[in-house]
Amino acid sequence: MAKKKYEPPVPADMMPQHIAIIMDGNGRWAKKRGMPRTYGHVQGARNFRKLLRYAREIGVKYISFYAFSTENWKRPDDEVHALMNLMRKYLKEAYDYFDDRVRVVLLGDREDFEADLRQQFTDIEKDTGEFEKMTAGIAANYGSRHEITGAARQLAQLVKEGKLEPEDITEELLSDHLYTKGMPDVDLMIRPGGEQRLSNFLLWQCAYAEFYFCDTLWPDFDSKELDKAIVEFARRTRRFGGL
Repeated sequence: MAKKKYEPPVPADMMPQHIAIIMDGNGRWAKKRGMPRTYGHVQGARNFRKLLRYAREIGVKYISFYAFSTENWKRPDDEVHALMNLMRKYLKEAYDYFDDRVRVVLLGDREDFEADLRQQFTDIEKDTGEFEKMTAGIAANYGSRHEITGAARQLAQLVKEGKLEPEDITEELLSDHLYTKGMPDVDLMIRPGGEQRLSNFLLWQCAYAEFYFCDTLWPDFDSKELDKAIVEFARRTRRFGGL
């Protein structure tokens, strides 16, 4: 069967280069159906895979998904355990993305994960590191304030060691010490699920992002919903502080 061709919702020069998505609403989606929250996470993970492929097909170059925050460790143990197993499963299946030439990178602090999961992240980053069709950032054990604090500490250590002068610290240098090193700033931040906040996600990178909020819960956020967000992005005038 021939591979389905997708038509981008906007011309290439109007497409956001970097889209970030907060995958919100899995638990509420499951509750509405009388199912446990973990069922919602399973459906949300499947939707992640479908949206990743679709974004690649329509020409998105960078996409970042908020999968697990530094605050999510506070959730019930059984839910955290289920989320970690889902991550293992989908990282293993991510090797299917090789045919799509998608580079996969971890955005987050891997030290709190169990050894096998840390190794999975290391392996997938190494094995997809040369792919250039699209970069997919998986934000896991991620918190933006933690990320920025870590970058500041790295730069402070370089100053302490005499390898860097304080006046040499620029926005670009700090960006190079974030998890998103080598990725452009976010153009379009999408949050399904009805909430309208960033939840400590890519605060630095979203300095001039356009925001799109909708009530659709993440498992129901399909390619048509993504198209709506991209079309809305294309309608906006981005001045970056100018007139």
